[in-house]
Amino acid sequence: MSCGDHHDTDCREVLEKVYTYLDGELDEGNCVDIRQHLDECSPCLKEYGLEQVVKQLVARHCGCDPVPEDLRAKILSRIEQVRSELTT
Repeated sequence: MSCGDHHDTDCREVLEKVYTYLDGELDEGNCVDIRQHLDECSPCLKEYGLEQVVKQLVARHCGCDPVPEDLRAKILSRIEQVRSELTT
């Protein structure tokens, strides 16, 4: 995905790291890059919002239960489908 505008951090790179960012697993330099990009890029911010809501929903309803691998695969597949729809 790309919004067509130039950014220091590419849209695709931001979206590939968004879960790691949401989990707080990125180093501070990458976090700053991601936050700056999201401040500048509304399409990525919209995508980030979607993923954040999905993650919160799963956390709220699943608690500490392990996520079945097939469910994880289905969710990731659906996210990829939504991403591709946003780029067309």
